[in-house]
Amino acid sequence: MICGIDEAGRGPLAGAVYASAVVLGDRGRRIEGIDDSKKLKASQRDALADRIRTDAVAWAVVAVDADVIDRINILQATLHAMNEAFHQLGIQKSITEIVIDGTQLPKPLIAWAHENAVKLVALPKADATVMEVSAASILAKTARDHYMLEMNAKFPHYGFAQHKGYGTPQHLAAIEKFGPCELHRKSFAPIAQHRLL
Repeated sequence: MICGIDEAGRGPLAGAVYASAVVLGDRGRRIEGIDDSKKLKASQRDALADRIRTDAVAWAVVAVDADVIDRINILQATLHAMNEAFHQLGIQKSITEIVIDGTQLPKPLIAWAHENAVKLVALPKADATVMEVSAASILAKTARDHYMLEMNAKFPHYGFAQHKGYGTPQHLAAIEKFGPCELHRKSFAPIAQHRLL
């Protein structure tokens, strides 16, 4: 029973960071087309996310908002979301291995894995090589994208539907014109600099 964990939204200037944990099991592993979310079209990701949520043994998605990101920094917020997603699965005792995309591991998860004799691995590019991590990347990405679409309706000036909060020229121009909103990560350089002007 492998648990894959991945995040979405570390780089954007606005919005929450999301993390997902997925245990596919035999049925989930038969889903065709699971891949790194960045290699898939939005429509493919949405369709696969539905299948994953239906067929996986367990899954969880956790978001950490911009105000927490500003308070504890983006790395710690991401690791916190990953740890929370794992502990929301509800089947932790059945898991024999945890694979996290990247190079960093949440300290509470390190302690839990050691205590429970569970293999815990940080693996760069795991979202392209480990099916469970690919599935987690899909759930995290689709959840975050849908959230940013909802935020676009609430804050239409910024174009969140197009760039999902990333620092595109369109987004930077909107920040310059309208100033930051409550979704913006005030600790991120372009926003921090704007607030200092």
